[in-house]
Amino acid sequence: MLWANPAAAQTYAIVNGTVALGDGSEPIPNGTVVIRDGRIVAAGAMRMKLPAGTQVIDANGKWVTPGIVAGFSRLGLADVDLAAEGADDTGNNGPFNAAIDVVPAINPLDTTVAVNRADGVTRAIVAPSAGKNIFAGQGAVIDTGADMDPITAPRKFQFVELGQTGSEKAGGSRASAHILFRNALREATELRRYAPVVAATRTSTPDERERPVVRNPNESRVYGPDARRSDDVLLTRFDAAALVPVLQGRQYLLVHVERASDILQVLELKREFPALKIVLVGASEGWLVADRIARSGIPVIASAVNDLPASFEQIAATQSNIGRMRNAGVKVGIGMIDDNDTRYLFMERQYAANLVALQKVPGASGVSWGEALAMITSRPAQAIGMGGEIGSLAAGHRADVVIWSGDPLEGASAAEQVFIDGVRQPLQTHQTRLLDRYRYLPRRDLPEAYRH
Repeated sequence: MLWANPAAAQTYAIVNGTVALGDGSEPIPNGTVVIRDGRIVAAGAMRMKLPAGTQVIDANGKWVTPGIVAGFSRLGLADVDLAAEGADDTGNNGPFNAAIDVVPAINPLDTTVAVNRADGVTRAIVAPSAGKNIFAGQGAVIDTGADMDPITAPRKFQFVELGQTGSEKAGGSRASAHILFRNALREATELRRYAPVVAATRTSTPDERERPVVRNPNESRVYGPDARRSDDVLLTRFDAAALVPVLQGRQYLLVHVERASDILQVLELKREFPALKIVLVGASEGWLVADRIARSGIPVIASAVNDLPASFEQIAATQSNIGRMRNAGVKVGIGMIDDNDTRYLFMERQYAANLVALQKVPGASGVSWGEALAMITSRPAQAIGMGGEIGSLAAGHRADVVIWSGDPLEGASAAEQVFIDGVRQPLQTHQTRLLDRYRYLPRRDLPEAYRH
């Protein structure tokens, strides 16, 4: 295995390529991208004096874009689906739900990480799967770099299942799921009532600053999940404490819903709990209530190719869903919930291309090329408050850059060079090593099954 050394970040100038910034704008011919110390210095149609020692990469005939940001995934949580031992994405039998932190389960050595890196995926929003409760736990943002430090932003959001899956987790009805959800927020509110959050002190550790630390106004001591609570509670103390940052708007809340009526129920939560930073996930019927979503300002990480009624909550599914929501003013990115979301994140390129092609289909609603690229780069990052760090080639952003053989939204194009935080990444995978091993073997050296 080849590992990229973070200290190997250099100064690069990628010149003469077709540069797409990932911000929704159209591609720029003969553009330049300058990387220094792991950050973007400049990108676009410009010429500038380069520092001494700059490594110049001629991208003539190539395309240069930000790395793909997988909008919703379980990347790094499951290497194979053949046995439960190969997956870490669900906590079915444990006592905790909302308190689960996905970070300890992420394995940067999963073969799926390398495969997606080799196809231009540089960051991923990673969520656990819901086990026996509607709350799945706290998700993170990771990079796909070839090293053992994948975590970009731990505990970035809480993930909750509503809709059909949520109803199954809550006893069999949507009404039960919604009251369970509101009850959980009430229990978290109760913790806050006894103890408003204390600002992190200069002496507190990073782990302590991330914990929902609370203070009883009648006492001087600081404490957390052991705060005084009423007797009629359903959540463990740690689960309730884990929801306090969600109530305060310090942690995003990703909610999986597909049906239009379920979407409207989630929008109503903002009236009752105005500090919530909600992001809708899935939203196959979002186009039916696109005007309401747009007015709420809540972003959507949508499934791009749900065009058939695969379930009763997706009766109105259409590939025009994203285009229609976008036309209504909804902030939309592309995700892959329940769509091989542990391994095939690279398929987002094809999904974005489908949205561009829909512009040519009579009666359909697609998006422009620039907007389609943004939906798999900057839009997911913006949805969770990281648009100032990743997802586009803006000055100051992390230098996640891909040089492609051609238009990245064309299926025949391949990632030829991938940079994460300004470090050039290896593109070998288990599959490419097998190819190299067996491609030119003499017949006598082939396994017996291949000799006949």
